[in-house]
Amino acid sequence: MTMKRTVTTAVLGRVPKLLGSDVELGNFLLGTGHTDTAEAAARLLLHAIKGVSAERRPPAYGAWGTYGAHESSPPSAFVNPEEWGRRYLPEMGGAAYLDLGHAEMCTPEVTSAGDFVAARHALLRVAQRAQAAVNATLPAGRKLEVLANNSDGLSHSFGSHTSVLLTRRAWENLFERRLHHLLYLAAFQVSSIVFSGSGKVGAENGAPAVDFQLTARGDFFQQLLGVQTTYRRPIVNARDEALSGSSAWAGAGAARPAYGRLHVIFFDSHLCEGSMLLTAGATQIVLAMIEAEHIDPGLMLDEPLEALVRWGHDPDLRTRARTAAGRQLTAVELQQGFLDHAARFVADGGCEGIVPGADEIVALWADTLAKLRRRDFAALTGRLDWVLKRHALERALARHPSLTWRSPAMKVLDHRYASLDADEGLYWAYRRAGVVERLVTDEDIARFEVEPPADTRAWTRAMLLRLAGAERTDGLDWDGMRFTPAPGRWAGRRLDLADPLGFTRAAVGHLFAGTPVLDDVLDALGATADDGRDGPVVVVGQSIH
Repeated sequence: MTMKRTVTTAVLGRVPKLLGSDVELGNFLLGTGHTDTAEAAARLLLHAIKGVSAERRPPAYGAWGTYGAHESSPPSAFVNPEEWGRRYLPEMGGAAYLDLGHAEMCTPEVTSAGDFVAARHALLRVAQRAQAAVNATLPAGRKLEVLANNSDGLSHSFGSHTSVLLTRRAWENLFERRLHHLLYLAAFQVSSIVFSGSGKVGAENGAPAVDFQLTARGDFFQQLLGVQTTYRRPIVNARDEALSGSSAWAGAGAARPAYGRLHVIFFDSHLCEGSMLLTAGATQIVLAMIEAEHIDPGLMLDEPLEALVRWGHDPDLRTRARTAAGRQLTAVELQQGFLDHAARFVADGGCEGIVPGADEIVALWADTLAKLRRRDFAALTGRLDWVLKRHALERALARHPSLTWRSPAMKVLDHRYASLDADEGLYWAYRRAGVVERLVTDEDIARFEVEPPADTRAWTRAMLLRLAGAERTDGLDWDGMRFTPAPGRWAGRRLDLADPLGFTRAAVGHLFAGTPVLDDVLDALGATADDGRDGPVVVVGQSIH
């Protein structure tokens, strides 16, 4: 999609539902005799991940999927000591960095839910290889463990965040003008735990005791709406940072960009492709409906926070919660309402050019809810993380009568499910055994390990990272790049990448053909001179929880 068409689409009030994400990994060192090893483990992992960073200036914070907790700090004054070593990956255009003791992996911007799944799994492979490389160097008896999960079992939670592109009007409707749009979104997110949950043994954060629950994050949400991410987490996150010309590249006090970016902190980390694709794809469709101002207020919940606990703590899916209209529904029944609404919207062409593969997403959504309604969990074992994890844990209980849900060994197995260790992780064992339902191919995943998506600005970011390397790269963020001066020149260069749907291979690929020269490419892309006098490239951002 060219930049001209993107602008036209935005003016008409619709934009493709571009997806991005950042995933914080649980990481620690075994065999050291210490319990607080998270930061050391994350640094070891990050050192093993190769990428391009700009160490001469403070690293660029935030991701197309991230931003920080210091909302009141102006961009020019903010440097976050908790983040370290952000590096962008020339292979795919994503990123990795250390965030408050966790290694964090960020996908490049993609347009489809299928690409989202492939890119997420490609990043997991990057982390797996880095973990194996580190473990090959550690002394006997020590091991780096890396988990794709959301809590340590001790009431500490870390995030798995998804970002979706919106028009500015849709973002303002959600957070400034139309409360029912916000409540509609909250009801969708809360009831989505029937497929977006990754499952967890026990309760945390003062929540009522439970043997097993649908979601790893549910106990940590304490209010409906807020901008914070690390405390009293809100179901709907309201931070306004589009990363479309809205960062330090635009300067403090700049006008709002044409785009908005919904930063979803609600969803769990996923390993099953079905959970990933359904969560991303259904969210795309629901947000397309919100953007079209085509919602059903009858689906709003009376108390979303209460419903989250009630539904989340009932993996048998029988508990009901009250809607604002007074109906008592299970989470599956409420999700069916969203699906019915979405199916009509898609059939009427509402997702044309907005959500690739919308028909297939609706079909998978419908099949999943039908099986959940029948409680045919066996048919969903390979599709949904919480179902597969519960299956694995119940098998352990059946094989070892001395175990109960409260046994410490059950929490160990919970974490073992999420382990990225290809030999010891339970998910990977089920994948090798053919139990896991595949929705993308190994070739799709492998492609994202070495190539960026061709239909977003991530393509140009990756190509420039390859061309410039560490020697010429002097500042990086998702919506802009800085470069050091070429030999004999006094000023560096700055390139604005504000349009996330521009700078595609189709639009600018010819500039990188043959043996391109960096400054010639930057001239053609419209880069400006930059003498560095406007201060370091720093985006308001930090940890994402």
